[in-house]
Amino acid sequence: MTTPETKRDEDAVRRYVESLGLVMSQIGMQRMPARVFAALMTTDSGQLTAAELAEQLSVSPAAISGAVRYLDQIGLVRKVREPGERRDHYQLYDDLWYATFLKRDRFLIMWRDAATEGIDALGPDTPAGKRLAEMRDFLAFMLVEVNNLYDRWHELRKNRD
Repeated sequence: MTTPETKRDEDAVRRYVESLGLVMSQIGMQRMPARVFAALMTTDSGQLTAAELAEQLSVSPAAISGAVRYLDQIGLVRKVREPGERRDHYQLYDDLWYATFLKRDRFLIMWRDAATEGIDALGPDTPAGKRLAEMRDFLAFMLVEVNNLYDRWHELRKNRD
């Protein structure tokens, strides 16, 4: 959604959406979710309906459905419904990067715990048990460091605002 003050070159925006989508897919995101994420990032409101996304990206509603489901699972978007409307909107989180990495934090915990379980099953003195112990220790270290980064990020934002 644009206002007269935010008039922009829509062709340049479309090219940028495709460029950002390509970068996101090159770093491991599936192509369609990457394009949907890029489209949401480039809207002033940070939210669009499935129909708006399909029209903007020239794809089928089914392609959008799968993409937003994936983006929701990995914590980049959420489904919201505007009061009085029947259509769902897909919206970026307000503190998107913090929310995304916080979800990754849970994955690191699960991964660390799985390594601990494997050490117990394989034995701590076996070569496989030692590899898992290294993995567990690295993940435990990362969890502490990531939490320190969260604290520093919040302090930086507080001082900036």
